[in-house]
Amino acid sequence: MKPSIRRDQVAGMNIHYKNYSLDYFLNAQQSIGFTSIALWGGPPHFWLDYVTYSDCKMLRNKIQSMGLNVVGFVAASVLYRYQYCLFEPEYRERSFHYFSNGIKAAAELGSKSLHINSGWGYKTENREEAWKRSRDMLFRLANVAQQEGIVLSMESLRPDETGLVTTLQDAKRMFDEINHSSFKIMLDTNPMGVANETIWQWFETFDQDIVNIHFVDGTPFGHLIWGDGTFPLEDMVTCLNTYNFEGYLCQEITDAGYFNDPVAADGQNMKTLSRYFI
Repeated sequence: MKPSIRRDQVAGMNIHYKNYSLDYFLNAQQSIGFTSIALWGGPPHFWLDYVTYSDCKMLRNKIQSMGLNVVGFVAASVLYRYQYCLFEPEYRERSFHYFSNGIKAAAELGSKSLHINSGWGYKTENREEAWKRSRDMLFRLANVAQQEGIVLSMESLRPDETGLVTTLQDAKRMFDEINHSSFKIMLDTNPMGVANETIWQWFETFDQDIVNIHFVDGTPFGHLIWGDGTFPLEDMVTCLNTYNFEGYLCQEITDAGYFNDPVAADGQNMKTLSRYFI
């Protein structure tokens, strides 16, 4: 296959570096050959709450001095105290301010987007009530993103993570209901695979509204480096080429098997992907 991906489209991520410092992660990305990173904004690498957040100016200068750029930012959610669909009004407002700070941090870091999801509701409540809370929260945050000059890019999740946006059909419904210029789509190949969907189906539905991809190999419950799962890499790259994808391929590696030696995992991942670089 003719190479079609620019090196700067492949963005390293720091989730699997949670046992190491931020400096260790940045040095690793530089040495492996990444030029773009999607920064996961959780401890110990970044502090974010509903009141304050880390010094982004200092961090941006450090990152750029190493020849790296932040092209995406993730405000830690789902398994954490803040999420997009909280039932309790007081906690929901704190989450709104938390994610608003995440938007502001993303903009200050130079990121083009904040990576988001639908959040989750209680299993004992009506799904439509939870859906409305999620939709209303995401619309409010899209307005904040518009003011800050970035976009929200929403991923689907697995059914064990939420009962809301887990499929292509769910993502299309949320996208259409929010209908906001600062609300876009991030395709995550892991829940896509769990839902028995294909990258072709997602691009047929959203085309240029897909601005980011959690582009990982996988099995039903793993975000793996390329070569460790079962996804058809060459076919997926053909799809990216067919649709002239210009966004970022974020390497969201979350399987605990990589936590002890994330540098080796990233190095092998980059080696596998590099044959598709222009």
